[in-house]
Amino acid sequence: MDVGNIGFVIAGLVVGFIVGMTGVGGGSLMTPILLWFGINPAAAVGTDLLYAAITKSGGVLVHRKNDNIDWRITGWLALGSVPAAALTLLFLHSLHTDTAAMNAVIKNALGVVLLLTALAVLFKKQVLAFAQRHAGDSFHFSGSKLNTLTVITGAILGGMVALTSIGAGALGTVALFILYPFLATRRLVGTEIAHAVPLTLVAGLGHASMGNMDWGLLGYLLIGSLPGIYVGSHLAGRIPDGILRPCLAVMLAMIGYKLVF
Repeated sequence: MDVGNIGFVIAGLVVGFIVGMTGVGGGSLMTPILLWFGINPAAAVGTDLLYAAITKSGGVLVHRKNDNIDWRITGWLALGSVPAAALTLLFLHSLHTDTAAMNAVIKNALGVVLLLTALAVLFKKQVLAFAQRHAGDSFHFSGSKLNTLTVITGAILGGMVALTSIGAGALGTVALFILYPFLATRRLVGTEIAHAVPLTLVAGLGHASMGNMDWGLLGYLLIGSLPGIYVGSHLAGRIPDGILRPCLAVMLAMIGYKLVF
């Protein structure tokens, strides 16, 4: 294993550790790191999508065993996200002959979504407090209107994830908190993870079909990330959330700003 590949293993270890400790989506951390390593944007996104699908599959099994998944909500989200991801992939396929244009679109979209993710990480508690404070009043919908909003939310997430590999974690969780303030946090998190697996799998395979995939790189990332997630999950809560989240938000915002501007 050469030095470069060791770097990918270490990157997987670090990202896995942070994800296990904070729950922040791996894509918002992994994809920028891959860009820093010199991986082109399209390959970075494609590789990270399958990386996410594989790593989150284990989480689904655990959450399913603990009855932490609302499959109805997962279904409504997927009804919007999977078709949106497919349409986004078709758009990228139309740019495939112009590699520079496709990479430019992905890079700029990545920067914007990173900035949004930074805001979601930084103001998550305030958003949750707002949603719970207004739960049950005219601010919230129910029945068919709620289902429609869930599908629309899924569609937005599907487009973002297929284009940038980011969004299913931090942004998706915040969106679900707003739509379903009465849903227990453990079920909300489990539901979002369950939704992320088919979405990232479909989007990842779509990118792979366009050649936006580095299978060797994927293997090295997994070698590092799996033990990283295990260790990080056991250290969750050791670092105060009030310190950890602002630091992550600033880091994501700086990366996003650099990519956009």
